[in-house]
Amino acid sequence: MRPSKGRAWGRRDHTPVVRVTAAGTKRVLLAGLICTKPGHRARLVYRTHIDRGPRRGRRKGSTETDYIRLLDGAHQQLRGPIVLIWDELNTHVSRTTQRLIAARSWLTVYRLPSYALKLNPVEAVWPI
Repeated sequence: MRPSKGRAWGRRDHTPVVRVTAAGTKRVLLAGLICTKPGHRARLVYRTHIDRGPRRGRRKGSTETDYIRLLDGAHQQLRGPIVLIWDELNTHVSRTTQRLIAARSWLTVYRLPSYALKLNPVEAVWPI
């Protein structure tokens, strides 16, 4: 997400400084769900989060509440119950996530075993 390189013209012996708005951005995080229903087209529900780097007391990546907000948004779009198949990521299995999931009667969660990467179709998406 860096700006493209280009030339900046300036006076001789004075290096021009080009300021960019995304200079402090460390990375863009993306979390998504693939929603399927027999007889219907598959849908993708996703959320992006710009991570500007860790601060004191703040987690580096997505938090439990980020994932639950994604699920709440998917529930509003789909207007029905959700069956979720999750891997063993630490934010997926934390006590906070367990508490937030228990508060949602429309959400059923199944966990993939941690040793079975081939059962998780998302693992094929990530570059090696």
